Amino acid sequence: MSIQFREELVNLTPYKPGRPIEDVKKEYGLEDVIKLASNENPLGCSSKAIDAIKNALDNLALYPDGNCTNLKEALSQKLNLSINQIILSCGSDEMMDLIAKTFFNKGDEVIMADVTFPRYISTTMMMGAKPVIVPLVDWTYDLDGMLSAITEKTKLIWLCNPNNPTGTMFTEERLVHFLNSVPKNIIVVYDEAYNEYVTREDYPKNSLPLLNKYSNIIILRTFSKIYGLASLRVGYTMASEEIIENINKVRGPFNVNTLAQVAAIAALEDEEFIKKSYDVNLQGKEYLYEEFQKMNLQFAPSEANHIFVNVKRNGGEVFIDLQKRGVIIRPMVGDWIRVSIGTMEQNKIFIDKLKEVLHK
Repeated sequence: MSIQFREELVNLTPYKPGRPIEDVKKEYGLEDVIKLASNENPLGCSSKAIDAIKNALDNLALYPDGNCTNLKEALSQKLNLSINQIILSCGSDEMMDLIAKTFFNKGDEVIMADVTFPRYISTTMMMGAKPVIVPLVDWTYDLDGMLSAITEKTKLIWLCNPNNPTGTMFTEERLVHFLNSVPKNIIVVYDEAYNEYVTREDYPKNSLPLLNKYSNIIILRTFSKIYGLASLRVGYTMASEEIIENINKVRGPFNVNTLAQVAAIAALEDEEFIKKSYDVNLQGKEYLYEEFQKMNLQFAPSEANHIFVNVKRNGGEVFIDLQKRGVIIRPMVGDWIRVSIGTMEQNKIFIDKLKEVLHK
């Protein structure tokens, strides 16, 4: 008799992360490779975070604080939010799994976009819930379409703003209208991993007051993007005390390691690094926009640290050809790729290599 796996796994495939630099170097015999595939901060992280990690190295034999007490207190003070409304996770990826474990029953309907963060659909299917896909319009969330998709079986709606991979956003006015229209028994997960990069004034830059008005909203943020702590895997989530209490019931006891906790606390305090990261991203985005326009390439307007661009050739082929030239990007849908915004030097290398690939 063969081993039996859960039926929910049949149609699932493992997540494919951006290729590591060392793998590409080894495969193509390259000495210099730049990675613009995973929306990482090209400046690294705050030197204060590095110092905090060094100071904590003597504690590696001890289990981490399972409650993340000091980090919760730091976030509580910075966000002016009750500690009981905050929960930490091993990146936002883990929190998406925890949310699914907390809320989904087999047969529940879960609404999401078609081109968005892939963890939404996989974690939904993992629990036996049914994904209800609402296509983007002009590479932007169709909130009205999502409202129309609500049925008596709808349990939760995933929102990503700005969206990954397209970088597009919807306004505060649209978000409030949406929340006012969603039945209060339906959870709305509002993932704002790229919040700190947004330049537009009509974006809901401070979403936390929504917690006071909407008891069904869950807000996700991360230290992986502008804070540059992607390798440490630490995200934070804000919701009502009732929701946080129930998510805690399925959370592992030591899900955020000690080094991640101390680094995150230090990173929160380094506003100068955040400002520099924002400025470098904005400068790089404007440069890439200009170059894409010169090359007559269509792109989606981005409010994140990546750009969704149509390279007029199969994205998978361009992905391989760029790798051979020492640049890692992310192939997406058809002729579209996603490129992370790097340092100006990295951006210029990418453009030079892209021109080679497209005009070879």
